[in-house]
Amino acid sequence: MNTPTPQTIQAALTHGSYELKGQFMLGSNYTFFVDVHHEGGIYQAVYKPSKGEQPLWDFPDNTLALREVAAYHLSEVLGFHIVPFTIYREDGPYGPGSLQQYIDYDVDYHYFNFTVEDKEKLRPVVLFDLLANNADRKGSHVFFEDETHKLFAIDHGICFHEDDKLRTVIWDFAGHQIPDELLAPLSQTDNWSALFEDYLSPNEISALLTRAEILCTTKLFPRPLQGRRAFPYPPV
Repeated sequence: MNTPTPQTIQAALTHGSYELKGQFMLGSNYTFFVDVHHEGGIYQAVYKPSKGEQPLWDFPDNTLALREVAAYHLSEVLGFHIVPFTIYREDGPYGPGSLQQYIDYDVDYHYFNFTVEDKEKLRPVVLFDLLANNADRKGSHVFFEDETHKLFAIDHGICFHEDDKLRTVIWDFAGHQIPDELLAPLSQTDNWSALFEDYLSPNEISALLTRAEILCTTKLFPRPLQGRRAFPYPPV
């Protein structure tokens, strides 16, 4: 079977029609597995409708799907390419929401049983989470694609808050120097405001830029802050 190109997948998820195939039952928000039909091809994706989001006390209502798309754009502008292609569609079966490329992976292989070699590959995820202010980096939210063993990270609805919300299981590199090649894109943030304005508030964008500036100055992966919870629950 020929593997579709990234351009083919992006075109399909941008213009294709949905067919609901099932619902992911874990998690508090409605999430659906869908087939996307486009120009004779069928592509698997994950659909998260905005109106299926449970209200949170600290995040604005109906914004989590937008944050999923913002996370994809952050991954791309950093050159990490760890978030599957994600787009916001207005015409979903249950209304507007995010549509993300589905990645085949072994659900039993996650952060808590990664090999030492695979854990060493997680520095881009850690830096991404620092920038995105990820409030929910569980161990099952990072994985390697079955066919290529390419690293991916998913579930970014609870990201980009303007207040410090970082909660993650990945503290392996705390206190370590951030490699220069990972930091390099953070010195070129002039277009970030325009890139994220459709998905985040002005204050959230400003906070994102501030986090980038601080990381460029410290050049260190921070340690967990004292006095507040630094780990998500549940951790997997």
